[in-house]
Amino acid sequence: MSDEPSHSPEEPGNASLAGADLIRDFVTRLPARPGVYRMYDAKGDVIYVGKARNLKNRVSNYTRPWGHTNRIAAMISLTVNMEFVTTATEAEALLLEANLIKRLKPRFNVVLRDDKSFPYILIAKDHDVAQLVKHRGARNRKGSYYGPFASAGAVNRAINTLQKAFLIRTCTDSTYANRTRPCLLYQIKRCSAPCVNYIAQEPYDALVKEAEAFLGGKSQAVKADLARQMEEAAGALDFERAALCRDRIQAMSFVTQTQGINPQSVEEADVFGLAQEGGQTCIQVFFFRSFQNWGNRAYYPKADRSHEAAEILSSFLAQFYDDKPVPDLVLLSHEIEERQLLEEALSTHAGHKVEVAVPQRGEKKALVDHAVTNAREALGRRMAESSSQAKLLDGVQRAFGLAETPRRIEVYDNSHIQGTNPVGGMIVAGPDGLIKSQYRKFNIRSEEIGSDDFAMMREVLTRRFSRLLKEQGEERGDEQAKDVQSWPDLVLIDGGQGQLSAAKAVLDELGLSDLPVAGVAKGPDRDAGREHFYVPGRASFMLEARDPVLYYIQRLRDEAHRFAIGSHRARRSKAIGVNPLDEVPGIGPMRKKALLQAFGSAKAVARASVTDLAGVEGVSSALAQAIYDHFHESAE
Repeated sequence: MSDEPSHSPEEPGNASLAGADLIRDFVTRLPARPGVYRMYDAKGDVIYVGKARNLKNRVSNYTRPWGHTNRIAAMISLTVNMEFVTTATEAEALLLEANLIKRLKPRFNVVLRDDKSFPYILIAKDHDVAQLVKHRGARNRKGSYYGPFASAGAVNRAINTLQKAFLIRTCTDSTYANRTRPCLLYQIKRCSAPCVNYIAQEPYDALVKEAEAFLGGKSQAVKADLARQMEEAAGALDFERAALCRDRIQAMSFVTQTQGINPQSVEEADVFGLAQEGGQTCIQVFFFRSFQNWGNRAYYPKADRSHEAAEILSSFLAQFYDDKPVPDLVLLSHEIEERQLLEEALSTHAGHKVEVAVPQRGEKKALVDHAVTNAREALGRRMAESSSQAKLLDGVQRAFGLAETPRRIEVYDNSHIQGTNPVGGMIVAGPDGLIKSQYRKFNIRSEEIGSDDFAMMREVLTRRFSRLLKEQGEERGDEQAKDVQSWPDLVLIDGGQGQLSAAKAVLDELGLSDLPVAGVAKGPDRDAGREHFYVPGRASFMLEARDPVLYYIQRLRDEAHRFAIGSHRARRSKAIGVNPLDEVPGIGPMRKKALLQAFGSAKAVARASVTDLAGVEGVSSALAQAIYDHFHESAE
């Protein structure tokens, strides 16, 4: 759906008012209709998004002088402006609210984190010979979709086993069209080789139908039919065909046995189990399709400690299904306040009737209990890891003499090959470990840098912190505004005193002399464990060989190195496919083809004289001069 319906927001309120007074001023002009409201702070950021059946009544609750939790009171006090959008129904308001929360991530809302799309298995039928593939994103290919699966690994394992069971091709259409002999998958009995006509169209289509029946929940019928075929083949002394049927039955059994709980009475459902401890929340989601368990995934929504479990679950569900297909049945571990409204909203979103239930007995209750148990165990593991992470960050504080425990550490590294395709990489770590959504790569822009690592680091840090200053300015000293997505508490540079000096010069020039920065240099012979650490104003030092903090910093440095190298390789691979002639103004596909046919390569074109260039069909004297000048600018 679109971000907002076509309704106009209210006019801005009195600029001299704030907090409850500002909200009271807005209430006088609000309609008694369903809608969504947004609260803004002094920086212009949305700090809360809410929905209401009656905007006037809902927003007027914020004007009461008492009865608010600390979270709501703080939210009211920070509000300097509001915007309102009316909707036709409360269900439409709920969907719009979820959409805005996911996009804006307001600090006082429950926010769904790690919201990645789910992979599916697709039996694609946009080719005469169907293909078995993993699929993400929009369902715009013709074929049958099965899932969702909890992870790409789960899909890959399922496809690997389905290849053994049904011998359906997984190659691309272009690979299929250009085969002259069967590939390795045929040799290891994972494909029937339709590409070289080792199997006719009709029996291949029969294999596809069996796969669809199996994925559609009719696994027992498919296995029974294969068992019958195996017995017939054995009776006819066709032991090779009997062995093939046996292997396929074993592969199918492996799939059904490794799916864990497979319900007998639940054909299609998503099961949500919530657990809370120590102010943290985990929600486990299990996916059941065609009476089979297609895996589970744990979520840790961002929510204030004052949020109740039911409130978190309700907000989570609306955001979760904002961009995902909704099953016929949704099972919950906690009763939520607006269950009927959520049913109405999800039914509208899905285009079919959706039931949201909190089972009290039977198999459905067992599924929910299983999800809650997994949520509780996952939360326990996460809290144990967080405890260990907190101890490591305390150790980093002591090792580098920081004023407080770091909540955001940025690590920088560069990668290039003799100065070509240079790339800088930044990784980020915090209380919950590596924050991959915050990683950044920097394609080095200056052509004069070459292989000068110091110059690369200066460019990377200048671009990074100039932009941060522009976006956040003096707010980096505001503890209330400080979070893991803004200013670093420690900057680590992969390098010794020289790299540190280059980094410190950049920070001093930008007025960030107080930002903690340190260099990490490998020891003699680049031995891990003998690293020297450099901090401005201190002599270089080493950590004890078995210090956990040393291992932690090594892991951060290695991750920065891995990310920088990966970014460099991606840029280099992209550059390999770029022809230098593409950069010459006036050279289109036809002229480029003519030049390459005439000279054999782009390098030969670069060495050619103006006269030789002008002799190529379609190249005028003026264009020949332009081509020559393009490749000889540095010589002029």
